[in-house]
Amino acid sequence: MNKSIYLLFGFLVVFFSSKAQSNLSVEIPKKTIPVMKTSKESSLLGLWVDDETGHKVEKLVQREGTNSSFYFHNNPFVKSADGKSWLMLFYGSTKNGIQLFSIDLASKKIIQITDKSGSKGGEILGRKTRKVFYRMKDSIFSTHIDTHKTEFVFKFPEGVPGSVATLNADETLLGGVLSSNEEREIFRNNPQKSDYFNKIYEAKLKRTLITVDVATGKLTQLYSENAWLNHEQFSPVDSNLFMYCHEGPWHKVDRIWNIDIRNPKPTLIHKRTVEREIAGHEFFSPDGKTIWFDLQIPRSETFYLAGKNLETGIETRYALKRNEWSIHYNIAPDMKSFAGDGGDAGQVAHAKDGMWLYHFVPKGDSLVSEKLVNMKNHDYHLEPNVHFSPDGKYIIFRANFEGTTQIYAVEIHKN
Repeated sequence: MNKSIYLLFGFLVVFFSSKAQSNLSVEIPKKTIPVMKTSKESSLLGLWVDDETGHKVEKLVQREGTNSSFYFHNNPFVKSADGKSWLMLFYGSTKNGIQLFSIDLASKKIIQITDKSGSKGGEILGRKTRKVFYRMKDSIFSTHIDTHKTEFVFKFPEGVPGSVATLNADETLLGGVLSSNEEREIFRNNPQKSDYFNKIYEAKLKRTLITVDVATGKLTQLYSENAWLNHEQFSPVDSNLFMYCHEGPWHKVDRIWNIDIRNPKPTLIHKRTVEREIAGHEFFSPDGKTIWFDLQIPRSETFYLAGKNLETGIETRYALKRNEWSIHYNIAPDMKSFAGDGGDAGQVAHAKDGMWLYHFVPKGDSLVSEKLVNMKNHDYHLEPNVHFSPDGKYIIFRANFEGTTQIYAVEIHKN
């Protein structure tokens, strides 16, 4: 082969080699997420990997003041107006008092929904009507989450304390209770739960379950008893099924009950079988077929997450270890796993190492747990109240790592 051919061959090799390299994409290094202890410092940073669990944690709501997610069984999620993402409602402090906000879980955009001054109670979201309902003093209002139009719904009778806590499946009725001025006085004089809890139970004052028609404001009294009726929840699918509890020391009450509002005869969901057995912090599964609850047989000894199937009457029990017990449990949207918010040593389980957020997967008659967040720098006087995100990828909770209440999300699966 002559010299000119060698030169041509070399040129072609260099040309095509350079051409190939020029078509290669340049990989940009990903931003490194710090691995650190879950604490005030990590919370102020806003995004970190828990050094004990390896799960990514994010301070979800980035705004000044306090920010509080909903109670564990109150749905805070609704599709955005264009249907492309999910919104989560929450309460946040402002110069004009506590107000309701929404956050787009994709873009993290925050919008204030209410602006009426004054304290607000109730965490009731209607996905169909796209309205959030709340109580101010003796009146109930609704605000549309997109237009922010606020409407008056109902005013409780003069001198009759009352509240609403739930909305039925077709979003026509609010459910709640009427109480008494005697009960209100006990609460006023004993503001701490440790002070009022036994006093309210032992007083045996009359409470009445009610519904309020959203369109007309008509109040209907369903059922009365000289007992602390509480924790009202409508079924997510059956507009007539209303769950409530007998509140008080759990080992002294048969707690969980249902009524059909068309024929309000109480039906007990779980009957205690041994002394000091407890069942509580009940919640519906998304399909409305099962009521899940914390079950201990007896109290502080043996721990289960139990579920009563309302169609078959069969009760399922998943065993937990003492350290895995949680103040509240919740169920994933696909109903294949659960979450728990743990608890400190002063809680009913007296767990020595229970200050964790957990993800639970059923296996046989037990739950297999994975620790998600180390909660040892959280004060459990504020209950975390876990929620699964609508896509089932995150668990959203509230905590006071910074000393104030804020909202966080932890990724369930590690990257």
